[in-house]
Amino acid sequence: MKHDVIVVGCGPAGIFTALELASYGGLDVVMLDKGKDVEHRRCPANRGLGCVKCNPCNLLSGWGGSGAFSDGKLTLSSEVGGWLNEYLGKEELDSLINYVDELYVKFGAPNEVYGVDMDRIGEFKHKASLAGLKLIPVKVRHLGTERCVEVVKAMRRALEGKVEVKTGIEVEEIIVEEGKLQGVRVKGGEVLKGKYVVVAPGRSGAAWLKREAERLGLKLTNNPVDVGVRVEIPAYVMEHLSDVLYEPKFIYYSKTFDDKVRTFCFNPHGEVITEYYDGVVTVNGQSYVDRRTDNSNFALLVSTSFTEPFKEPIAYGRYIASLANLLGGGVIVQRLGDLKSGRRSTWDRIKRSSVEPTLKTATPGDISFVLPYRYLTNILEMLKALDQVAPGVYSNHTLLYGVEVKFYSSRLELSSKLETKVNNLFAIGDGAGITRGLVQASASGVWVAREILRREGLYKA
Repeated sequence: MKHDVIVVGCGPAGIFTALELASYGGLDVVMLDKGKDVEHRRCPANRGLGCVKCNPCNLLSGWGGSGAFSDGKLTLSSEVGGWLNEYLGKEELDSLINYVDELYVKFGAPNEVYGVDMDRIGEFKHKASLAGLKLIPVKVRHLGTERCVEVVKAMRRALEGKVEVKTGIEVEEIIVEEGKLQGVRVKGGEVLKGKYVVVAPGRSGAAWLKREAERLGLKLTNNPVDVGVRVEIPAYVMEHLSDVLYEPKFIYYSKTFDDKVRTFCFNPHGEVITEYYDGVVTVNGQSYVDRRTDNSNFALLVSTSFTEPFKEPIAYGRYIASLANLLGGGVIVQRLGDLKSGRRSTWDRIKRSSVEPTLKTATPGDISFVLPYRYLTNILEMLKALDQVAPGVYSNHTLLYGVEVKFYSSRLELSSKLETKVNNLFAIGDGAGITRGLVQASASGVWVAREILRREGLYKA
């Protein structure tokens, strides 16, 4: 079977590739994803059953990718959410971000934008600097988990009759013969031939893409691996920040090791959830528009750039996560006060805490048996610093869930068109290691689609 364009992955990067191609028409496009269609994606953990290790994970794979059930934050800045600014000019990237944002609004994203009250933001930046923190203010449009699902469903409907979508189909390898791209081979042996292949496997496909790149002789570089914990606090502790910014983004360089620590994925009045990735259970967070809890949660991630001879940052992250799974049977939860006292948490201590955990299936334990001393030191330092901006963060009652790992570590060597050295083979999104958020992942899809349209003589700027 011959196609003009094969898109591997139905997350934001793949979806926006297809939307842009379909808006011009004239090309035979097929999308493939190992997960289920959005109507059939159900996470048992979200129904209180705990992670049953669906393979592939229903939270990460399928139509909409990991973004479908995320908090749905659109960070409208070229400075955060990825590294596209290393491939595109700032003016080009800003234009793409605006274009992507308009499409999200067209498909149901709300009109409200956070991060525009510059007077309040100036006050926050000043206070943060006194605590040794750097506040990165960005404009944010918040969808919420339930609205995020509706948006990707609307995008799915918009592509009906224009693009062929095949879910439950796992791509095993990219076929390149004598240096020329032929197509892909899916599980079961079927070969789909295509003139262009756009690889957008998402975070859940990062390890697969790394293996394929090595097999094809494509050069890889390692992004920093991000490992840390998810912090859960009473919502009022950081409400003065989240009401203005929605997602307060702070960066801290630890005094002990000078390592970069950052907040990530802030969920006001949200819930802590689990994910299943390549054999390990990790932790994440989400928040809804119409379903609010009394807690907020966010990740504290330590970024580490490994140098020679180590070349396996994804494997390192999996190893850390597997330790937590070994000790706790999944995700571990610990009161900050217990961590500081050098003891494991118990359900009895947690029940006496003022913070009730939203992840009921976590196992009380001791995160110090999982995270290396360096990581724990960095995290504790940043919690102290955050307490100066938001008193209560460093409370004994604060809950820490472990571990959270972001698997977008390997980045393919790509041209400014996001093309590999194999002609017509493109790599985009979080799985390719060039983005780490909805907006830049979506923008990378539009960028590559326009390049394909340009080569086919269809694109009109």
